[in-house]
Amino acid sequence: EGRDIVGCAQTGTGKTAAFILPILQRLQKGGGIKALVVTPTRELALQIDEVARSCSRYSGHRSMAVFGGVGYTPQAKKLRKGVELLVATPGRLLDLQRHGDVNLGKVEILVLDEADRMLDMGFWPDVRRIINLLPEQRQNLLFSATMSPKVLSVIGSALTRPARIEVERSATPVDTVDQSVFPVSSMQKTELLVELIRKRDLDKVLVFTRTKYRADRLCRNIKRKGIKAAPIHSNLSQSQRQRTLDGFKKGNIRILVATDIVARGIDVVNISHVINYDMPSDAEVYVHRIGRTARAGASGTAISFMSPEELSELSSVEGLIGSTLRCEDMEDFVYAHRVIPSPEREAKKISRMVYNGGAKSGRRRRRPRRPAAARA
Repeated sequence: EGRDIVGCAQTGTGKTAAFILPILQRLQKGGGIKALVVTPTRELALQIDEVARSCSRYSGHRSMAVFGGVGYTPQAKKLRKGVELLVATPGRLLDLQRHGDVNLGKVEILVLDEADRMLDMGFWPDVRRIINLLPEQRQNLLFSATMSPKVLSVIGSALTRPARIEVERSATPVDTVDQSVFPVSSMQKTELLVELIRKRDLDKVLVFTRTKYRADRLCRNIKRKGIKAAPIHSNLSQSQRQRTLDGFKKGNIRILVATDIVARGIDVVNISHVINYDMPSDAEVYVHRIGRTARAGASGTAISFMSPEELSELSSVEGLIGSTLRCEDMEDFVYAHRVIPSPEREAKKISRMVYNGGAKSGRRRRRPRRPAAARA
């Protein structure tokens, strides 16, 4: 029908192919860029373009991905040869437009992928500029793993009476991942990680840290123990990140240590374990992280290290997923100070803002009014 669409789905649900296939069916060959997919990271752009190339193998449609961190000229030259579907990160797309190397005047379909992540990374002003360059008559598709108030605001300003499609809760990665928590002091996390990898003979492991600095430091420490590991984060060049991913896929790298922003673009099959070296400060991020090991309904294992300072983060995660995580211990490991959650604890459900046909549901508690004298 050509109606605007809002898609809400967790990672690993196959949404990329779900929007690429219908787009290719609608596109006519030749005549310039007819479909534009805007995504926050280079890894995601490459991943989407790979799906588009696979789906268009026999249709003859041409697609390409443009992103920063690599040479400008080769991308501009390839664009001049003509494509029907363009996948782009916001910054590089605006660079190409400013230099006259891309024409967006014939775009019929706009896809904003990972909208929540684009907002988190501060790309919305660039996205607004891109939208203003497009024809008014077009179909808009917005996909997001979460429906935060910021995302709801974007939907209200950029889309017109959108239909909503949401993957049912029973299909989310949380339901297919064996989850547990290891209470451990902050100072012993690295030691415990090494013991866990060795004693359980873990391979194809994705480890999450809170910062790029911690990712680099953790890699150095476990490599000293003879474990093949590599970091992947935004401080690395595109070529460095791609080499690291290739090494991980081929088995040359056993442990991949990542930050949350880059991890959204990691599309590697058969990741056996996700380990939260640092508990995420946002419970929603926990769901995205563990979805890396349960792609398209497959099963996986997620382990979280929880220091005494991270007890509140554990409570938030358990409230979001609606269940408590099983506590585990490593045999023969000598623990220092730690806090073990009560076995009788309950998961306190977290209320969230929900988008429903343009309206927001869920109440916010108002602050009590102070007396006039106090306000003065």
